[in-house]
Amino acid sequence: MADFKAGHRQPTPDNLLNSTHAGCAGVCMMSNKWRDEQHPSFINFITSFLSANSFRLNFVPIAPDFIFNCGGVSVAFVFVTNWDCASTSLIYSRTIKLKEQFANLYVVITIPTQEQNDSFVRSYLKSGIDIGRPTFVPVKDLEMGFEKAVKIAHARGVCKRQDALNRMKAEDFMLVYYYLAVSAHENSKRALVHC
Repeated sequence: MADFKAGHRQPTPDNLLNSTHAGCAGVCMMSNKWRDEQHPSFINFITSFLSANSFRLNFVPIAPDFIFNCGGVSVAFVFVTNWDCASTSLIYSRTIKLKEQFANLYVVITIPTQEQNDSFVRSYLKSGIDIGRPTFVPVKDLEMGFEKAVKIAHARGVCKRQDALNRMKAEDFMLVYYYLAVSAHENSKRALVHC
């Protein structure tokens, strides 16, 4: 099980998430295997946080620890809850394998101490993974890590929706432009006939 602080903070609704969505903000799929390795109070935190932010939660047998679907984009996460310098090769090999399967992959790593952070930085630089491919998100505690994962997934969904809205606006503009051009052409034909 992950090393979990007994006095974790209570989840609070994120105003950004709640204010921009009516109904369901997205779906979070959690790996059954990952869930079974975690402390029950952390799973309760996740469940409450997702519920407070209008996300549905499903437990499924998946390779990454989480997959969020927000606004039509899927974002996968590896969530390392306990940094152990002895298991770095396992973490990096899993990351490389998942990077080939998911276009949007992030690795959240809980590293609460300076020694763990130094160990992570040394191992990351030796791993041969391209910086930012995938993005590693080091955090101080489990709750912060999960909140960051939700915000990343939400932001990716908002960007996808915004891109879709911009394309729709451009298509609407072209449709109106075409309609006006056709109408102007028809009007000029009628004007010639009446002359």
